[in-house]
Amino acid sequence: MPADTPLAASPFKQFQAWMAEAETAEVNDPNAMILATVGADGQPSARAVLLKGMDERGFVFYTNKESRKGEDLASNPRVCLLFYWKSLHRQIRIEGGVEDVTDAEADAYYASRPRISRLGAWASQQSRPLAERGILEERLAEAERRFPEDQIPRPAYWSGYRVMPTRFEFWQDMPFRLHDRTIYQRDAGGIWLQTKLFP
Repeated sequence: MPADTPLAASPFKQFQAWMAEAETAEVNDPNAMILATVGADGQPSARAVLLKGMDERGFVFYTNKESRKGEDLASNPRVCLLFYWKSLHRQIRIEGGVEDVTDAEADAYYASRPRISRLGAWASQQSRPLAERGILEERLAEAERRFPEDQIPRPAYWSGYRVMPTRFEFWQDMPFRLHDRTIYQRDAGGIWLQTKLFP
């Protein structure tokens, strides 16, 4: 991408354009994103999660809300997302607050998951100590016995979050480390404004 190529007026439309290219260029999980949180003790933590929904309200991912990330978000509902597409030499950073998705959204996504993944949500005490893998496998077997049919209810502790952006940075690798960096931030009227940053 030439440095003078204009970006879309909306950061969401620009994201969709880059994501569409990533879906054809990246071999594995173009929707993978690094989620950075900060716990009540001030300790940052980061992990890869999968983007499962996106519109102009924000970016959605799902998890066990009793996990470390869930505990972090309960105490500090602000995050940073990072998409990095090595093959395209691009990254997007997104900063913002989070909100819970609706029960209807969580139910619909949960129902779309493979059976074993739904059972796994019951079996895994995410982020808690595990003495040996056999315990997880036994918990999964217990869940299979408990829910022998395909109708498996969503656990109350398993749901999703929507990241509501306040700032985007689109980064494009350029020769000699003269990278192109574009920031989107909303003005007082809610209009997204673009500025460039030195690389």
